[in-house]
Amino acid sequence: MRNSPYKWLILLAVTLIWCGINYFGLLDFIEEETIDWRFQYRGELPGQGKIFYLDVDAKSIADIGNLAWDRAYYVDVCEAALKEGGAKAVGIDYVFSDRGMPEIADRDRFQKGTLRMAGLLFSEPPPPVVLAAGYASSHDRDINGLPIVREMPRVLDSTSKTQPPELPQIRVRNRIYTPPYVGLIDTIDGAMNRVPLFAPDENRTWYHMSVELARLAWKLPQKGVRVHANRLEFVRDDNVVLASVPLIDGQDVEVNWSTRWDSPQNARASFSDALVAAGMLKSEKPEEREAAHKLFERMRDSIVLIGPVDPLLQDRAPTRLDALPVPRVGLIGTLIRQFQSGAYVRRVPGWAQWMLIIGLTAGVCGLQLANLRGRWGVVAKIGAAALVVAYVWCVFLVFLKYNLILPLVIPLFSAFTTSFALTALLLVVAERMRSRITSFFGTYVSPALVQRMIESGDEPQLGGVEVPITAYFSDIQNFTMVAESLSPTRLVEFMNDYLSSATDVITDQEGALDKYMGDAVVAMFGAPVANVDHALRACVATQLVHAKNIEIRERWPEIVKKMPVRSQIGLSTGKATVGNIGSRTRFDYTMMGDTVNIAARLENAARVYGVQTLVSGETRKGAEKYGNQCVFRNLGKIVVKGRQQPVDIHEIMGLRDRMPAAALECKRVFEEGLEKFFSRDWTGAAELFAQSAKLEWYPVIVPGQRTPSEVFLDRCEALKKNPPSEDWTGVYVMETK
Repeated sequence: MRNSPYKWLILLAVTLIWCGINYFGLLDFIEEETIDWRFQYRGELPGQGKIFYLDVDAKSIADIGNLAWDRAYYVDVCEAALKEGGAKAVGIDYVFSDRGMPEIADRDRFQKGTLRMAGLLFSEPPPPVVLAAGYASSHDRDINGLPIVREMPRVLDSTSKTQPPELPQIRVRNRIYTPPYVGLIDTIDGAMNRVPLFAPDENRTWYHMSVELARLAWKLPQKGVRVHANRLEFVRDDNVVLASVPLIDGQDVEVNWSTRWDSPQNARASFSDALVAAGMLKSEKPEEREAAHKLFERMRDSIVLIGPVDPLLQDRAPTRLDALPVPRVGLIGTLIRQFQSGAYVRRVPGWAQWMLIIGLTAGVCGLQLANLRGRWGVVAKIGAAALVVAYVWCVFLVFLKYNLILPLVIPLFSAFTTSFALTALLLVVAERMRSRITSFFGTYVSPALVQRMIESGDEPQLGGVEVPITAYFSDIQNFTMVAESLSPTRLVEFMNDYLSSATDVITDQEGALDKYMGDAVVAMFGAPVANVDHALRACVATQLVHAKNIEIRERWPEIVKKMPVRSQIGLSTGKATVGNIGSRTRFDYTMMGDTVNIAARLENAARVYGVQTLVSGETRKGAEKYGNQCVFRNLGKIVVKGRQQPVDIHEIMGLRDRMPAAALECKRVFEEGLEKFFSRDWTGAAELFAQSAKLEWYPVIVPGQRTPSEVFLDRCEALKKNPPSEDWTGVYVMETK
């Protein structure tokens, strides 16, 4: 093979096969996935145009009622946005038609609302309000009941029919009128990555809503939009081109997703709030008019988009930046920003794609062949891998800098397959790598989950279930100082020792490891294997971990000299979503929900209260229901960062059979002081806290660490100096996470 001329023919043949696969788009679905990665790597683009979203969300439906709404509501909001708010244009992402009116609707009111809308839309000059039209409703019937099949007219398809879309219907006195400004809302194949900007029929050209809104915002006449063979232009009367949009297939544009749906750049308000504010503009109360003015002032110089946001309205799809489906109305805003910024996504032409496929394949295979010729094989092998990595890096960098899409999947597949065809050694190495990955799989997930997967025979899939669990969060207090006292090598040894000890305790108590995050350990009890006593098991585990820390301190005296090893742990019990969570290509068995967030916040709050373990009231109840091994101390209530409702918190002082008598006496005196504290007897409480402070006991105290008695003693002194109001409840509000 080394000296055979046929090797180059084999290489060329395989490469041409991949060029053919690229030409026919057989792997475009994979390529599109890698393009999503490039968008996510690039992230959001700063400084985009002003778009304001009025969301038809769950709140609006709850406030106003189910669709279809009185069209007068849209008139009120549009008039307020344009006149009071100074918006440049308004787009309504609904196709208004009589079919959208429920049978039970008040038809007189509906007709009055339609007349108001007609009065707005057909006034002179017409206001910059664009209503939606589309080809999405492919099957319809005409006035005679005969079927109408709508298809988007395609410029390059000679067999495509030229027909109008489903238009908004404004019925006045039994006649249906088409509003002055209508915009299409269609995409290609229902996805949100490629959009036709116009559709010609026999009488006129229908433009996408984003085009119409951009034109109106720039105050251009309808002739100000000009379509050429490969571009669409926005042109002023003096022939100055404001924007030139590159077209694909003479009609489409590729969407350059510049923001995520929930981005701070996307200003928004609920439609029902805007409707209420529109009514408040006419209020006799100055404060109401001012509040309404503030809402609409946010729309100044913006393009306002009204569209469905509630998931129940089922007008959602994923985007390049949003893996989960988001409202489609965001596509219109993204396109408008694209026109305004001039940041268009472009792809290299077909001949250039072939050159990249052939070039990368030739380079990698040339280095692979050099691997067969002598002692420089290792260098050649590294060079081949480096070339592939460099190409991938170049693909991402070119997109980051120039919004230019280079092919990634086909060049890589071509390079790999041709090089594999030239040497059996790489096939053997690949098989060995697969075997190693399989053998090490259990290293990265909990053994219980691995066993469960083996027993079920199912591959892991995305999704989760809501189950009762106890969430466990812990980390090492003052870990930075601990890390500074060790060399990198010794730090790794210490972390392996610490994490192994904690993990062994967790798994012995039938807990499941979720993840490591630096020095933090995240685990759950009660899943994937259900245990009714998961709260008790979690509580016992915390105390055994603290006991293991004593052994670690004995093994690591150089750390103890600078900072004793002390863990702080937070537990919370309740329902959480547990399962395989992540993307379609990579996911972890993990937990999500309010219970998990509370556990994380309590782990941080433990430092504030000077305790090693802080648990929620539900955790204490769950543990005491199945045993009394743990001694709890009530510490009142707190409102953790990110929540409004207070949480009962309790310290686990230790295991009952290991507690000294002084600690139990400390608990009794402290809780008596706590009763006086909440009854506003701060002098009596302070006396008891001073007594309990002398009885506080911990296996180790970090320098500078205060005890719970000292914490509440300070609070008593502060409250005596500055008594609170009569509605004081004693709840402590955490200002940090």
